[in-house]
Amino acid sequence: MRVILSFVIGVLVGAGGLFAWLHQIPTEPAKSADIRTGSLPAPAPGPTLDGKLPPAPHVMPDLTELDLPLRPAVGDAATDPGANAAGAPALSETKLAMPVEGIDIAQVSDTFDQARGNARNGERRHEALDIMAPRGAKVFAAADGKLVKLFTSKPGGLTLYQFDPSEKYAYYYAHLDRYADGVQEGQMLHKGDLIGYVGSTGNADAKAPHLHFAVFELTPEKQWWQGTPVDPYPLLKP
Repeated sequence: MRVILSFVIGVLVGAGGLFAWLHQIPTEPAKSADIRTGSLPAPAPGPTLDGKLPPAPHVMPDLTELDLPLRPAVGDAATDPGANAAGAPALSETKLAMPVEGIDIAQVSDTFDQARGNARNGERRHEALDIMAPRGAKVFAAADGKLVKLFTSKPGGLTLYQFDPSEKYAYYYAHLDRYADGVQEGQMLHKGDLIGYVGSTGNADAKAPHLHFAVFELTPEKQWWQGTPVDPYPLLKP
């Protein structure tokens, strides 16, 4: 009887140990399995050395957004509807006076479309007339209009800007040796008024004094330094 009782107690003790061991086994897959299968989400970008988050990728705009509109040719009725706006006659109807003393139009070459610059800095059109003359030759206003700016620049040297009475066009005189006495910004000029003297200031060759004469159609903002170039040569012809 004592032997049987000892056997029963041993069996019960062994069963309790087995139950405790089975209770410790986890019922879900280990987390390491998730890492091996790549199921974890990608980590968020961390801060850079300066403590800031890295910037978002930069997306360049379509290059067509950077294109500038082409400016219409002045005097073309199809593209220049403002040519006959109130108070502003078509430029083709304007007759300019030769702005340099002692020079005839027959002595002037149309240099408007001549190339300037070189392969290094990019070629461009001249968009003006070079009227060769002796240094000190008188320079006259080519038309009526207001003197809006006396300016000295590296390329143009001593320059003068004049608006026509309608303020639709501007006349540009450059490389002057000096201004005529008494000229000042804001004064009204009349065709033939003395405004300066031929020189070679700016980037002009000192051995080739001349007047750089240009005409351009002003923008709606009427900025004295900006506009659409117009060939002055036909406007000077008799």
